[in-house]
Amino acid sequence: MVAESGYKGFYRGYLTTVMREIPFACIQFPLYEGMKDAWRKAQSGRLDSWQAAACGSLAGGFAACVTTPIDVTKTRLMLGKDKDGVPYKGMVNTMKRIHAEGGIPMLFSGVYPRTFWITLGGYVFFGAYEVAKRNLEGGAQAESEH
Repeated sequence: MVAESGYKGFYRGYLTTVMREIPFACIQFPLYEGMKDAWRKAQSGRLDSWQAAACGSLAGGFAACVTTPIDVTKTRLMLGKDKDGVPYKGMVNTMKRIHAEGGIPMLFSGVYPRTFWITLGGYVFFGAYEVAKRNLEGGAQAESEH
């Protein structure tokens, strides 16, 4: 890597990674909070940790699906060159080349496993987050009562 691209080669695709994470988070977190609010209202104000985890799981899966073209572009940029050895140059150029290769389906290459794993991971992540949050809030309430 260093011989071919220098040390900056280690950061190839970094900007595109950031460009993927921003829309991902802007989709995932509002959906997560909105689904939690709707579910909480539907059952008179109480939401179990597993229910919040399910909301996070669905929100993450949807965000993963929608942002897959950016993820595919990021991966190609990180690889550096196409199968013919032609270097990828920038996010927009790379996305256009991927589209020219196989249209919209090519931009969504790997959407099913990406969506599956992020959905699964979202359940674990948001479940752990909600349990930790409840434990910390419970600990703070117990301390303030003394």
